[in-house]
Amino acid sequence: MPGLLSVVLATSNEGKLVELRSLFGDLPVHLLGLSAVLGDRPAVVETGTTLEENAILKARAASAATGLYALADDSGLEVEALGGRPGVRSARFAHERATDAENNAALLRELEEIDDASRRARFRCVLALVSPWDPVNVELAEGTCEGLIARAPRGSGGFGYDPLFIVPELGGRAMAEMSEREKNEVSHRARAARSMRDKLEKMLAARLVEVERVAGA
Repeated sequence: MPGLLSVVLATSNEGKLVELRSLFGDLPVHLLGLSAVLGDRPAVVETGTTLEENAILKARAASAATGLYALADDSGLEVEALGGRPGVRSARFAHERATDAENNAALLRELEEIDDASRRARFRCVLALVSPWDPVNVELAEGTCEGLIARAPRGSGGFGYDPLFIVPELGGRAMAEMSEREKNEVSHRARAARSMRDKLEKMLAARLVEVERVAGA
């Protein structure tokens, strides 16, 4: 039953939209881009000090603005040699309006003197799902992917830090060198999505019961 539940994806990042639609595309959920519903993304000041806090801020703002369930993602790259930076500031590492290329260049400059064995890092993703009827109680899911930071960008796929993030479990390739299918097997966002699926499926089951109750009334 297509479109059993409408969920707005609280992001303007086209790469995240594509990935989330792919990861949840087999569920009877109508996934809407925020711009398709509102035209513009609601102004959200990401004042949280953690990925969890920012994901919740974005999900609540999108749900309040649209009156729909909202699914928000906040992701970050945590580099051990940098004490976990850029972390929550991954999208703004070079400066507040940085492009992916500027953030990648800034990261490479910071790691220039770091040897290959000490370039360990992880991608971490937190997904937050908010109901318009109960925005206080938030469903959260988290996923991580361990890897290393390359010395130069590799590959042409993906977005963000994908050209620099090497995944040892897939033959030492950068995420930007993987197919969509491969990335959706190991990425931090894919792992968070697999955890969130259980919560969405419970909502869908409850929604189906309600639809059948109304239809039989």
